[in-house]
Amino acid sequence: MTEPELAQEQLETHIEAFDHVSVAVKDIETSQPLISLIGGQRIAGGESRRGGFAWAQFSLPGGGKLELIEPVDADPENFLRRFINTRGEGLHHLTFKVHKLDEAVAAARRLGFTITGFDDSHPAWKEAFVHPRSAHGVLIQLAEFPEDHG
Repeated sequence: MTEPELAQEQLETHIEAFDHVSVAVKDIETSQPLISLIGGQRIAGGESRRGGFAWAQFSLPGGGKLELIEPVDADPENFLRRFINTRGEGLHHLTFKVHKLDEAVAAARRLGFTITGFDDSHPAWKEAFVHPRSAHGVLIQLAEFPEDHG
């Protein structure tokens, strides 16, 4: 087995499940027609513990989750405000639940991916992002969290 094949095999064992798709919107409440169209049922939401954005998650018929995220401060440098101003509303990231964040990040780095935003400071939600420049233009969130995290 070649080194890239070995690293790929190791990374796959770190991914527990696909968790959700996150869509950046200007306003969660005015996005309700989309949620109605797809039959989403709100299951969780709030404001980020790091601030700067609010989120709402919806379960979808047949499985899966959709998350809407919106900027909540007026700071023009807010990451989400910059994203929407540059790219418009739309797909922001894909989230994958991992068994152990540090091991998944190490495997991703071995595969040549650039990791950004590593944060393991909160025991109930540890995360890191695979930078879109190294992932075909898609921001990928790797997250470690307990099964009952809502």
